[in-house]
Order: sequence, then structure tokens, then C-alpha cells
Amino acid sequence: MDSYCTVYREGTGEIVEKKSRFIARVFPVTSEEAAFEYLEAVKKEHWDARHHCWAYIIGRKPVNERMSDDGEPSGTAGKPILEVLRGKGLTDVFVVVTRYFGGTLLGTGGLVRAYSGAAAEGLAHTEIITRIHGVKLKIDTDYTGAGKIQYLLGQRKLTVLDSIYTEKVEFLVLVPEEEKNAVKKEIMEVSCGQAGVEEQCECWFACTTDGIQITEE
Repeated sequence: MDSYCTVYREGTGEIVEKKSRFIARVFPVTSEEAAFEYLEAVKKEHWDARHHCWAYIIGRKPVNERMSDDGEPSGTAGKPILEVLRGKGLTDVFVVVTRYFGGTLLGTGGLVRAYSGAAAEGLAHTEIITRIHGVKLKIDTDYTGAGKIQYLLGQRKLTVLDSIYTEKVEFLVLVPEEEKNAVKKEIMEVSCGQAGVEEQCECWFACTTDGIQITEE
């Protein structure tokens, strides 16, 4: 299936290690410019913090990855954050971890654990979703075929965006791209060739706590 995982909304998580506070902020982004705008906002909000370490993954095939230790020893901050994002299989996501120094040095291993732990905590307080590439199908049928088509859509667990009942029945359905041809074939079979099926547009869709979210291409 042509799909990818990302974050749906912003999130914040915090951990404390030997009195140092590590505050992780998670943002959905689709460009480096957006990531840096969030970074500047975090720096302004936490102007008195010692470090603002970050990483992002943007795009697909290829992905664009960047990270920063922001003054921490090389490889102890940005890379651990990035590895957490990679481990979750995420893209279009930016995480910045702000550190308030607590007076005790953590050492290389301690910093790696703290920054990766903070990033994971931030992600635990956001919503991770899977965006699926698909199409909107408009299905026209008579009342005799409507029940059979509804049953088929239910069996395939497809999302019906709208149902219109006039002298005939019209369904607007979200279908993953890879299922499109099979769904069309099955609709024609159960309707004995009487239903009309039209592709309206390609889109990306995801199931979220706010319902189905659609981005048309």
C-alpha cells in the first residue's frame, strides 16, 4: 500500500535527568522553512535555556533529514532524536528538545539516553497517523443494487463519505489506490454491470481522532 506515517498534531513531552529538564516539542512539517519557523518560536519561548537540539525528516523517496546538537557533544543530541523518528518510521515531522541545565554533567551516554527519551516522550503526547494514497469513487446504482454495494463496501471496510438517495442512489467512497481496480470489478459483478463507477480525484487520507482527514492532489 502506498502510505506513510506522520504526526497529525503538535505534542509536548518532558523528562528530568539529574535536575536537567529536557522539553520535547513535536511538529508536523512539510518543508525545512516551516521547521525553522517552529525552531525560532521555541527559542523565543525558552530564551533562557542552554540548548535547543533538533532533528527532522521531511518527504518521501527520497527523504530529507537534518539534525543539530546545538552545542552538546557531537552525536549526543541531534542523532538520538533523529534515530527515534527513524525508529517510528515517521516523515514530515520536526522535533526540538530544549535543555535546561541542572548543574550535573550527564556524560555522553547519559545525554544520548536523555535526548532520545525526551523525543520519545514528545511523540507519546502527539497523534501518529498513517496517510494512505487513494481515490474518491462516485458510484451510481438503482435501489436494487444499493444494498449489495453497501454490503461490499462494508466488507472491505471502505469509508463512505456521502450517500445521496433520489430516483437512484449515489455513494462517494474513499478507496486505497491498490484496491481501486478490484473494487470497481466487484461493484460491476454485484450490480450485474448496472452500476456506474467514476473516479473523481486522487487524494491522501488518514483516520484521526477528528475523523477522516483528506488532502486532495
